Amino acid sequence: MADIVTVLKRELIYIWYYFEIQFRQICGYWILGMLIGSFISVFAKDRIHGIFAGMKDRKWGLFGIIPACLLGIASPLCMYGTIPIAASFRKQGMREDWLAAFMMASILLNPQLIIYSAALGRTALTVRIVTCFLCGCAAGLLVSAFYRHRDFFDFTGFEEPAGGRDVHPNLLIRYLLNVWRNVKATGMYFLMGILLSALFQRYVPQNLMVHVFGGSEAFGVLMAATIGVPLYACGGGTIPLLQQWLWEGMSMGSAAAFMITGPATKITNLGALKIAMGWKRFALYILFVMLFSFLCGIAVNMII
Repeated sequence: MADIVTVLKRELIYIWYYFEIQFRQICGYWILGMLIGSFISVFAKDRIHGIFAGMKDRKWGLFGIIPACLLGIASPLCMYGTIPIAASFRKQGMREDWLAAFMMASILLNPQLIIYSAALGRTALTVRIVTCFLCGCAAGLLVSAFYRHRDFFDFTGFEEPAGGRDVHPNLLIRYLLNVWRNVKATGMYFLMGILLSALFQRYVPQNLMVHVFGGSEAFGVLMAATIGVPLYACGGGTIPLLQQWLWEGMSMGSAAAFMITGPATKITNLGALKIAMGWKRFALYILFVMLFSFLCGIAVNMII
């Protein structure tokens, strides 16, 4: 019995050691991401959505997909917050392909997640931003090509909220309340991600990670794209895992595939999208995400 206790104590010390190291490396990015994300949500959200709404009268054609993607990335809202606003854009006459690009980019990336991803290094951050932007553009182009004269989204029953949660008259208190909501929404996932990373570091051999996710083989990219579906619960929570996997030999293409399928198939996002798309278009969405992430991962491995 004493030997078991000794072993458990030793393992807990190891796990705590790995946990503490990674916490100190990533915590600053997590805090900065929340502070900047809350600032944009409180002070710039309406401006961003106003710019997008103002695009509806522009005669930009397919080129409007580009600013739609950029504004989707800049939008701080989650998918359940984005869909009612997208519904109001549709009522105002917004093009379906622009809406698709905006929503796809908004699903994959936001200002807070960009700051979090800086912990992965400059290369991974650049890959994430570029691939998410291209994925939004691809979604817009496909909707334009195959649904030019048909509705892709069904926003029946969705209405833009009149107020929202950021309604306190004092701007400082409004900002602090938004930060606190971010802490509650991401804190548990962030700590769980670091714990999982510590467990991986302690108990999963490095050569196994290289074998599964390393190199430029299509198998590694496909595996990364696949595990992104069940494993992704929160953007901040997956950063410690990705950081550890990259250290242990995960290829950048595999990381790119994971960073696309993860948020795109996050369970809360899927629930909202299913309502707005219907089963047939929802199935097309899943197929698009898996195919794009796989091809994107292969391309990244060929370039980097």
